[in-house]
Amino acid sequence: MTDIAIELRGIDKKFGLVHANKDIDLRVRKGSIHGIIGENGAGKSTLMSILYGFYQADDGEIFVDGRKADIKDPNAAIAAGIGMVHQHFMLVENFTVLENVMLGAEDSQILTSGISRARQELKRLEHEYELEVDPDAIIEELPVGLQQRVEILKALYRGAEILILDEPTGVLTPAEADHLFRILKQLKDQGKTILLITHKLREIMAITDEVSVMRRGEMVATRKTAETSVEELAELMVGRRVLLHVEKGPALPGEVLLSVENLTVRDSRGCDMVKDVSFEVRAGEIVGIAGVAGNGQSELLQAVSGIRRAVNGRVLLKGEPIHVTGKADPSELRHRGLAHVPEDRQHMGLVLSFDESENSILGYHDDPRYLNGAFLDIDAIRADAAEKIEKYDIRPPNPRLKTANFSGGNQQKIVLAREMERDPQVLIIGQPTRGVDVGAIEFIHKRIIEMRDAGKAVLLVSVELDEIRSLSDRVLVMFDGRIVGERAPDTGEGELGLLMAGVENSREAAE
Repeated sequence: MTDIAIELRGIDKKFGLVHANKDIDLRVRKGSIHGIIGENGAGKSTLMSILYGFYQADDGEIFVDGRKADIKDPNAAIAAGIGMVHQHFMLVENFTVLENVMLGAEDSQILTSGISRARQELKRLEHEYELEVDPDAIIEELPVGLQQRVEILKALYRGAEILILDEPTGVLTPAEADHLFRILKQLKDQGKTILLITHKLREIMAITDEVSVMRRGEMVATRKTAETSVEELAELMVGRRVLLHVEKGPALPGEVLLSVENLTVRDSRGCDMVKDVSFEVRAGEIVGIAGVAGNGQSELLQAVSGIRRAVNGRVLLKGEPIHVTGKADPSELRHRGLAHVPEDRQHMGLVLSFDESENSILGYHDDPRYLNGAFLDIDAIRADAAEKIEKYDIRPPNPRLKTANFSGGNQQKIVLAREMERDPQVLIIGQPTRGVDVGAIEFIHKRIIEMRDAGKAVLLVSVELDEIRSLSDRVLVMFDGRIVGERAPDTGEGELGLLMAGVENSREAAE
């Protein structure tokens, strides 16, 4: 018997001219949590997709429990005891939890008998690994934290001894992330082996036993987590020293550019998600909105940007009203100087089947610089996209590549480049660094500060409390659809956390 669960030898993979993985070796010990980190586009997800059978390596070998494995597809990976929880969940949204867990793993020609056995096994797994979730709940009605539990249960139901998790906390609140880590530690204690792909170095330090670093398709280092540091890992990832703290001077607020007055917004179920909210954002300042996801931040951004109709209230852009209770036109708002980076890049910020160059002008395609008479000027669009690619270090640097083929972090940079390069007066930005690596986070934060210092008004929403505190000049806290407090960015995490939980008199409680 070997104590190595997974060994990769000389794994090599190319996609056309892109050399995604270059002669990679990796050894993962049984019963450990092994982190894999690297910049967006470093080849992490490609490597794990090869291990899970989505891609076939051009060269190299895979060993599972010391035996050579021929993993031609995900079914072969599952048969070898490997399961994968993807960054973007692979669930059928209108199916129940039980139906999703069973899908593709039905074990009886008599369906009712198979369902009964599956329900019993699911109940056992939920109890053993503290992954409780209602088996009859519809997936689309569950919060993302519970949907992720379903993905883990799917893998365990299929007998996975090795679990690959790709950016598992990218869509989770801090509380949900903490619960996930407790689950992973319990899985490790039960003898499971976990491969964790993440860009969040503090998570690596908190939960992993070992960590491997990839850079530009190569494996550059493996460290025992207890013997390294956030600073060393960041430098290994990027190939240079990285500024891990935001540096900025004091804000110099000017005139009010965005004013929200008594805004109330309902969701598709008819529930009030934003309740009588009022605030202002001035030129030359960043106003951050902190809060646990689901407390109205998303609906607020959508109403202000013209995507969702408000029930009541008004919004003024540079003193002129936005028809938020009628038919606000996002295109008109863009022309009036408001840019919006949505929280969900894949569903609201991009068309994944479009080329990168097409997404780089999405919403601005009527700009004369992109037109040749009545037609789009494809050469001008690609040249403009190439400039943005270079400026924002988007990888791979190919404006003709389908956007679906970029990593999540590089997809985020495509959206940011499109909106920021329009030189808006007001920038509304949701989750600016979700799924983005440490080097790109540094770059994005600098660009946001530069926009503030150029006199722009920035409204920022992030579930990352450190990000809110680092970037913001003023912090508003939302709970249950209301602004429950305004604080300075140097306010302690304890006090902000209590406000986010709806605890009044948070200063006294925090003390």
